Amino acid sequence: MNDEQFPDASEASGFSGRTAVVVGGGLAGVTAALALADAGVRVTLLEGRPRLGGLAFSFRRGELTVDNGQHVYLRCCTAYRWFLDRIEGSALAPLQDRLDVPVVDLARPEGRRLGRLRRDALPVPLHLGRSLATYPHLSFAERARVGRAALALKGLDLTDPDLDRQDFGSWLTAHGQSARAVEALWDLVGVATLNAVAGDSSLGLAAMVFKTGLLSDPGAADIGWAHVPLGELHDRLAREALDSAGVRTEVRTRVTSLSPDGNGKWSVQVPGETLRADTVVLAVPQREAYDLLPDGALDDAGRLLEIGTAPILNVHVVYDRKVLDKPFFAALGTPVQWVFDRTSASGLREGQYLALSQSAAQDDIDEPVAALRGRYLPELERLLPGARGAEVRDFFVTRERTATFAPAPGVGRLRPGARTRAPGLYLAGAWTATGWPATMESAVRSGVSAADAALSALGRPRPRHLFEFEEAA
Repeated sequence: MNDEQFPDASEASGFSGRTAVVVGGGLAGVTAALALADAGVRVTLLEGRPRLGGLAFSFRRGELTVDNGQHVYLRCCTAYRWFLDRIEGSALAPLQDRLDVPVVDLARPEGRRLGRLRRDALPVPLHLGRSLATYPHLSFAERARVGRAALALKGLDLTDPDLDRQDFGSWLTAHGQSARAVEALWDLVGVATLNAVAGDSSLGLAAMVFKTGLLSDPGAADIGWAHVPLGELHDRLAREALDSAGVRTEVRTRVTSLSPDGNGKWSVQVPGETLRADTVVLAVPQREAYDLLPDGALDDAGRLLEIGTAPILNVHVVYDRKVLDKPFFAALGTPVQWVFDRTSASGLREGQYLALSQSAAQDDIDEPVAALRGRYLPELERLLPGARGAEVRDFFVTRERTATFAPAPGVGRLRPGARTRAPGLYLAGAWTATGWPATMESAVRSGVSAADAALSALGRPRPRHLFEFEEAA
């Protein structure tokens, strides 16, 4: 990069004369940059890594293209679906026609281990009635109590701040849920979406997940996932969309400081260059945001350091033959949580590549690879009869020690909104106050909120297409 100041935006055809710098090239930052550029603002996006995509990325390992972790979204994730449309990637990450989750319980005898969570084409809550009534991993009495708890959950007011102070596990116990029901249903869904077990989760966030995903619309919980490497979506297609929108994108460029310059503009310092802009969107993790925020930008910036983090471990296994005939399944009675077939997406030509997604992985995140191999390969053989005689051609793990913010009770009061006390400075990231847990949906929503606030302050009209997902929701 050259020692030059931010160029005059008026020199660029199609721009308003307003300028913005977005710090961070994850989904939140890319969303904010696209939204601002679509409204006629001249944008520079700065990312310290050599790629875009944040913690949803891909890398090469021999002949494989590997995602650092398995990411899915739901039909109710209208912001992320808007993002996929905006980068022209929707066809590469399709949704199920109808929710259908195979659930294998190793505690049951072989031949009776498979259950399914799926929906019918009926109104809420009848859409899940048959699935719940026939779910073999709970007793009849447990299934009945689950139905009553779901109705009670549906009646909660998500705007009630008291919900954030309570833990979901205690609420479930108070509503008659057995330890088995929590394991076989509530945590089956909740751990994957919240990255915490029920007892460690805010009731407010858990209620939001279940009300929105399972109790709002019959198709809300239909699952979508990338059928290509995540890098194809969040790096390559995102970069093409940014380029087409006129965004200047700089990777391997870490911001060292930002400050108001006294003339209503902001100075953003990177090695060898100072960028000046009318507005700045800080779309980085909360601890990094704390380090970069100017004094007084938040009433109590120290709260950002109180937002805990939670790890996710992914276990990757390449077999010499096909051992799984489903695209994915969830498991009970075993350390294994969710297993996905990534063979085609990775480019593997022979055998089968499975990825195990292990959320709330505090116990495993620092274990040596050899120990994890000794723990998980036997479990896969128990789950998949075809794996018992198969050769393991590769075994490796990917670790995200700070994959998400911890959705602990009380976290809601710690999450700041998009606006700060410093005019022209805005925050974005899945950890900000989106109302959602730390998901791709939350990241995109935060980018929209930051762009919306910035455009309002700049006096720029908001692009109508940016808010279509809110109408759809």
